[in-house]
Amino acid sequence: MKKLVSMVAVLLCMAGAAQAEAVAPDVLIRNTADDVLAIVKQDKDIRAGDQKKILALVDAKVLPHFDFTRMTQLAVGKHWRSASNDQKQALVTEFRNLLVRTYTKAFTVYRDQTIEYKPFKMAADAPEVTVRTVINKPGQPPIPVDYEMRKTPGGWKAYDVSIEGVSMVNSYRGTFATEIEQNGINGLIKMLSDKNAGAANAPLKEVKTK
Repeated sequence: MKKLVSMVAVLLCMAGAAQAEAVAPDVLIRNTADDVLAIVKQDKDIRAGDQKKILALVDAKVLPHFDFTRMTQLAVGKHWRSASNDQKQALVTEFRNLLVRTYTKAFTVYRDQTIEYKPFKMAADAPEVTVRTVINKPGQPPIPVDYEMRKTPGGWKAYDVSIEGVSMVNSYRGTFATEIEQNGINGLIKMLSDKNAGAANAPLKEVKTK
């Protein structure tokens, strides 16, 4: 769980107020990271686990910059093709909710980090790119973070993130495949729904501040 929270925490820099369709993927990350980090660092309520404020911030700043359909498709893998349209929609909804709930925990531990941006080049017509960054925190080893992004009608959006070489999508794929093989697509939907219900009822752990 700690690994997952850390992985999700670094995704915070995907948020932004600028119009995504008007900026390059690396610029989107760079220009919006400072804004989000400043909000988290300055808002004691968020760091203390205020779910209402955290969910509002996630909804406004983070979610618009992710391609949840693509993320879910990749996480479900080959079984995606056999799912009905209703099942696909349910999977996307539950997977999105799972990540949102994980974000609420990530906000309470995200502080003092700085982001280093690696040199970035892309072809003018590139449909997908990788934006490489490094998360630095005092007293801890640097953490390389790669954002897999694709160009959509709504601008550049992230569909996977790798931290220290570990793909977030791949980290779910094995669990999802096992659940589908044992209980089918509906079984996976129920598993995700149950996890989300449990997370919604569990209070966030307060992080004490100095």
